[in-house]
Amino acid sequence: MRNMKIEIRGAEKLSFREKQAVVLKESGFSSSEIAVRLNLSPSTVATLLNRARSKGYEVVIIIPGSVLGITAGEDEDDE
Repeated sequence: MRNMKIEIRGAEKLSFREKQAVVLKESGFSSSEIAVRLNLSPSTVATLLNRARSKGYEVVIIIPGSVLGITAGEDEDDE
């Protein structure tokens, strides 16, 4: 989705690689796709995601109403 934004609450607890894996996972990529994209083994991706989960992050996905067809674009921000 073009205007979707992902916010990771508790991101300061995650390593750089954990953040990468989490963002890709929350964007809909499979663990295999994440492994290819990050040039890692699938087991390393699983480890990163498990570590991230154990650190207690929370993902918030923000979708503007205009994307969902429920507003007329008044919630658009600077692009």
